[in-house]
Amino acid sequence: MTTRDRLLAVLVAVVWGLNFTAIHLSLQQFPPFFLVALRFALLAVPTLLLVPKPTAPWRWILLYGFGFGVLQFVFLYLAMANGMPTGLASLVLQSSAPFTVVLAATFLREHLTARQGLGILLAVAGLGGIAAHRAQLSGGATLVPVLLTLAGGLGWAIGNLGSRKAMQASPNEPIRLLLWMSVVPPVPMLALSLLVEGPAAIGHSFTGLGSAQGLLALAGLAYTVLVATLCGGMLWTGLMGRHPSSTVAPFSMLVPVVGIAASWLLLRERTSLTELAWGSLVLGGVLLGSTRARRRDVPTTGAAGQADAATTSAVAIAATPSPRPVSPSPSVVVAETVTGAPAAADSAASASALR
Repeated sequence: MTTRDRLLAVLVAVVWGLNFTAIHLSLQQFPPFFLVALRFALLAVPTLLLVPKPTAPWRWILLYGFGFGVLQFVFLYLAMANGMPTGLASLVLQSSAPFTVVLAATFLREHLTARQGLGILLAVAGLGGIAAHRAQLSGGATLVPVLLTLAGGLGWAIGNLGSRKAMQASPNEPIRLLLWMSVVPPVPMLALSLLVEGPAAIGHSFTGLGSAQGLLALAGLAYTVLVATLCGGMLWTGLMGRHPSSTVAPFSMLVPVVGIAASWLLLRERTSLTELAWGSLVLGGVLLGSTRARRRDVPTTGAAGQADAATTSAVAIAATPSPRPVSPSPSVVVAETVTGAPAAADSAASASALR
């Protein structure tokens, strides 16, 4: 990986880490369910008008959009609107990685290695520690937002399965899949917003947009849609196309670091040392599961080698952060979604060809 690409990976992690602060600002003005509908509608309308539909079957696009766009953000935005600290949300949402590995092993019959199993156990222990700590605060009231964020991580994991199946069906169209995924959430989220939040709350959110709070909310929304989703997603897609996912995905561990630092610097939120310690365990577990141990021997070939390499694929994709669509990309990454991550020599050759 070149120095330029490392800097790009760090830049994307910073962009996505700051996105949690942008979401916080938008939630000060808009109801959470309506905000989800609004952010995806801003992408869906130009997509329907200008972007051809990908060749992937509708069922996988719908699963991708429902898991990532609906379930994840219903719970994440609801958690943040009900007291989930911004920095802690960026950390707990990393639960999508172990969720994805378990779901992939269950429904896609992907082999789970001992290394991944240990990573899952570490991540679950860390998340359990955060939940137990929160249960002791304010009579347990602070536990509910943590559980909601965990449900958001599960929704993201479900979306990852749809993304993987869609990429197998249309491997050369990652950007189209990313954009067409956004077509799914607006209608169900608007219906849910009208039912739960009501037309009055939606209408009231458009008053005072010229105030400082309103302008910050609009700036946060624009950042989420244009910078985090479009620019960040496209840069990450390019990196995933030039390098193996197991090389790129660990950079996503910087996202909660940036999220916690940004919430402290910009929002004056403080994350306790206890939560930081448990959070380090979560990140360590995700990192352990998303990277392969180095081997000195010749890489295994044949069906056994493919089965072993394939185990990296799900967790490497799951380790990519949120909130933005997860789209494994062309060329070398396409091969990973079908047969597993390539051997080191093959990866280098593919990356050189792409350059």
